[in-house]
Formats: sequence, structure tokens, C-alpha cells
Amino acid sequence: MKTQTLSLIASSLLLAACSAPQAPSAPDAAAPAESAPAAEAPQPAPADAFLAAIDSHCGQAFAGRVVVDEPAQPGDNAFAGKALVMHVRECGTSEIRIPFHVGEDRSRTWVLTRTADGLRLKHDHRHEDGSDDPVTMYGGDTASAGTALRQEFPVDAESIEMFGREGLAPSVTNTWAMEIEPGKRFLYELSRPGGRLFQVEFDLTVPVDAPPPPWGSEDASP
Repeated sequence: MKTQTLSLIASSLLLAACSAPQAPSAPDAAAPAESAPAAEAPQPAPADAFLAAIDSHCGQAFAGRVVVDEPAQPGDNAFAGKALVMHVRECGTSEIRIPFHVGEDRSRTWVLTRTADGLRLKHDHRHEDGSDDPVTMYGGDTASAGTALRQEFPVDAESIEMFGREGLAPSVTNTWAMEIEPGKRFLYELSRPGGRLFQVEFDLTVPVDAPPPPWGSEDASP
């Protein structure tokens, strides 16, 4: 009887031990910790991406054509029947200079400059001897961030004053714009609220021979 009692007690203790809750096991010190997700690289500002897109064509020249000219301008059209060529001639992260040749006329250079808030577009116009045209260095600064593909430049106060002084009243409401799809197309645009729209499109798929230097550059010949 005593032996049976001891067996029952032992069996009860064994069952209690098996049914007792188990303490959670300690984490394996050798197991690698989960790695934090890699931080995404910061995206460049639209102004910087736009300049970089143009800079990717540094040294190249491209032929263009007028795609919109509304309403048609009376009198002589300086672009009619002329070869239109842009040349991404001087490049950098803060300034790019793009001469725009109209036939034999080498008077025009677009100057894009990085500012603290965006971009500035100026039109550098020269005479054949290199001297400044009375209407030169006009343009404006971007008023919004724009995109990597398109930037707009409303006319600035300095240009408005110049246009007024030179009798170019319609130009005081100008907005210029540029668009680029690297390796595909580049667009230069002039618009006014009254409906004026002028666009020249350049084919970036087929580079052409670089034209002579623009008038006023150090290596230009008369």
C-alpha cells in the first residue's frame, strides 16, 4: 500500500511538471539583427536636373525648325528659310551658354545660370564686331521649381525697363521657356498673354557640325 501511494505521488509530480508553463527562451545571440532599410538617395532639384540634362549634350550642335509661330508676324521674318542651329558650347553646373545661330547671324547666345532659388535665362545679343546690341541680356528668373524637363522664365524688371526704352512694348509681357528630353528633343519657346507663341524645336538624335563661335566670344573672327 505504501509503495502504491509513493507511485501515485511521483506520477502527480511528473504531470504537474509537464503542464507547468515554459519560460520564453532567450534570443540567440548569434542570430544576425535585421538590417535597417537603406535610405533612398536624395533627388536633385528640378533646376539641377534640367541643367544636367542639357550638360549631357555639352560640345554638341543640333539643327532646329520653327514648329509654332502664332500669330504670324508681319514684315520680315528673321527665321524664314534660314538654317537654325543650337550649340551647347560652354557647360558647367552653375552656367551653360548655348549660341543660337540663324543662318549666318551669330548674334544670339542663351545664357542659363543657376541661382539660389532656381534658374535664370538671359539672351546675350552682340553685333558682328562683338559689341553689345542695344537690346541684350534680357530674360528672367524662374518663378516656380519647374521640372527636370521644362523651365519657364517670366520677364524681369530690368528687361521690362529695357524693352520700354527701346520701343518694344509687346515684349514687356514675355515669358520664355525651355524643354529638354535628353537624346530626343530640345525646345525654345516665347509666349505672351495675348496669344503670341513662338517655338523652335531641335532634334537631339542627330548632332551636326559645330558652327563658328558666336560674335563677341574670345575666339570669334569677324
